[in-house]
Amino acid sequence: MRDWLLYLVIAGALVFAVSSWWGVRRLKAKHTRSAVWEETHNPGLVRQKVAVVINPIKSRSAEARVLVESACLAAGWEAPRFFETTAEDPGFSQARAAVEYGADVVLVGGGDGTVRVVADVLAHTDIAMGLLPLGTGNLLARNVHLDIGNLHGCVEIALFGHQRFIDTARMTVENARTGQSADHAFLVIAGMGMDAEVVGDTNDGLKKAVGWLAYTEAGVRHLPGRRKKVSIALDDQPEQSRKIRSVLFANCGLIPGGIDFIPQAMIDDGMLDVVVMSPRSAIGWLAMYWKIVLKHKRNLPVMTYYRSGKIVIKCAEPMPTQVDGDPSGEATTVTVRVAPRSLLVRVREDAASEELPNGGGAAGKSGSSQTRNLP
Repeated sequence: MRDWLLYLVIAGALVFAVSSWWGVRRLKAKHTRSAVWEETHNPGLVRQKVAVVINPIKSRSAEARVLVESACLAAGWEAPRFFETTAEDPGFSQARAAVEYGADVVLVGGGDGTVRVVADVLAHTDIAMGLLPLGTGNLLARNVHLDIGNLHGCVEIALFGHQRFIDTARMTVENARTGQSADHAFLVIAGMGMDAEVVGDTNDGLKKAVGWLAYTEAGVRHLPGRRKKVSIALDDQPEQSRKIRSVLFANCGLIPGGIDFIPQAMIDDGMLDVVVMSPRSAIGWLAMYWKIVLKHKRNLPVMTYYRSGKIVIKCAEPMPTQVDGDPSGEATTVTVRVAPRSLLVRVREDAASEELPNGGGAAGKSGSSQTRNLP
């Protein structure tokens, strides 16, 4: 029996890798949708002061610098001011310096971690953020429908494109055993449990070699494991008990591989989509994977969706957490809140005109922003 399960896990891993690769090419149409509700607007600026927070170790950082400088020169604007991140400071002081500089737009050249840090500083201001996707996942760029392979096009959008407000979220992690606590902003997906284990255990060398597929190898290694008992409270409702392997808090749901992980998640609807995953075995994981890839609408007992503006999860045993793919420490209490329309982002002019799932529109938004009670 044990050998049979082992073979099943190995087979599932192979299927995951192949279908993830295949999903980029074959499932793109099935999973393409708009992750935003509101229409874009033109910033209406004739001249702009441009600041760029950039991670200099990214392979295309020099190219990005040249493209930004050339575009500003061609527009007759003041030369852009560059602020380079360091290993000790991933962008906090650089983003603050860009704000103090008086920038009208702050371009972010780096991965998801750099974007998250700069967004934390720019949130609740009227300073727009432009995206230069130089990382592995580039999750926010995917969710606002930028072509992450076209760096020149991303520079043009960041400097001359339209813009819209999107939601941000914050996750507070507290560890009762160590007495430590921390507060983290995130833009796409945060999590607690197995997903955070995978994020923290992914091989950096493999990630550089094969990109986001590196998470597959770590994911297979962490499939075996026991469920842990937690209490979950949505929007200050009474706590209810669940046994889980992982909980995800999604501001939006498009992930690498051409997969729409959480089809109902929208980045500007003022809500978080919560996914509670509680598989007992490899069969449960495979069922969940195929539901996501093939977009089956049938409910799975091991995968439950909720919507809420605030979520509190407590557990007796510390569990790992992550924000937008970065480890954020172990916690016995996690509190997650959404901040509606708190960040201004440069996007394509037509990003909101793409067809919305299930008809979209204002009626769809009104119906989807209800909080579902835990069973």
